[in-house]
Amino acid sequence: MRILIVEDEKLAAERLAGMLQKAHATIEIAATAASVRKAVELLKLKPRLDLIFMDIQLADGLSFEIFEQVTVEAPVIFTTAYDAYAVRAFKVNSIDYLLKPVDGTELQAALDKFRRLQPAAATATPQLGALEQAMQLLQGHKNYKSRFVVKVGEHLHMVPTADIMCFYSYEKAVFLQTSAGKRYAIDYTMEQLEGLTDPQRYYRVNRSFLICPEAIKDILAWSNSRLKLELRHATPAGEVVVSREKVQAFKTWLDR
Repeated sequence: MRILIVEDEKLAAERLAGMLQKAHATIEIAATAASVRKAVELLKLKPRLDLIFMDIQLADGLSFEIFEQVTVEAPVIFTTAYDAYAVRAFKVNSIDYLLKPVDGTELQAALDKFRRLQPAAATATPQLGALEQAMQLLQGHKNYKSRFVVKVGEHLHMVPTADIMCFYSYEKAVFLQTSAGKRYAIDYTMEQLEGLTDPQRYYRVNRSFLICPEAIKDILAWSNSRLKLELRHATPAGEVVVSREKVQAFKTWLDR
C-alpha cells in the first residue's frame, strides 16, 4: 500500500510514518509533502498512491486548497486538531478524520475501514463539494472568536469580531483593522487566526491578509491572472493581491 503524507510538522510526519509502517508490513511511504504547494506539485506528477493522510492546517493554507488546484485520485484520511465531537460526526463517512496527536488504535481502525471500502474507493475520486460540505459541518461544531482583546497604552480594550475588517501581517507582527480604520497589534499568527475566525466571514487572500467582504472597496483584474483588492482603509502592508491559484476560490467565496 503506497501512502502519501501531507503534514507540515516534521516530527508529526515522522511519527505517523513510523506508526503506519508498524501497523502493516505492506505499507510504503511513497512521499511526504509539507505544504499545499508541495502537495500540488507532487500530485500533478500523478504518482501511484493507494491512500493519502492529510493534515488540514498547513503552513501555507488549508489542505482543502489542494483539491482546488489538482485532481486527487486516492482516498484521503484527514488528520486534524478539531475537537473530538466534530471528528466523531464524520466516522460514518468513507473519508475518515483522525484527531491529532494520532492514536494507534484509531489509526488501525481507519486503515481497517479503508481496506473494507477499498473496492469502492478505487473507482471514486474525492470531490471538492463533498469536502466543503464536510468542512462546513465541522465548522458548525466550532466556536469562533467573538472578540479580541487589544492593548492601548496601559489599557485593555475589547474589539468585537463584527467590527474587524481585516487581519494582516507586517514587519514580523500581526494586526487587526477595524471598520473605523484603527489598527491594533495582536498576539496571534495568521495561521492561528484562520482557525479562530469564521471562514464564512473571513478569507485568507494571501500569506499576509485575512479579510471580510466589507473591507473591500474595489476589485481590479491584475497581471498574470491575479486580482488586486483596494481596501476601504489602507494598511502599511502594501498592495493586497490575490494569487492566480486562489482567484477562483476567492470568487466563489464572495459569490455565496
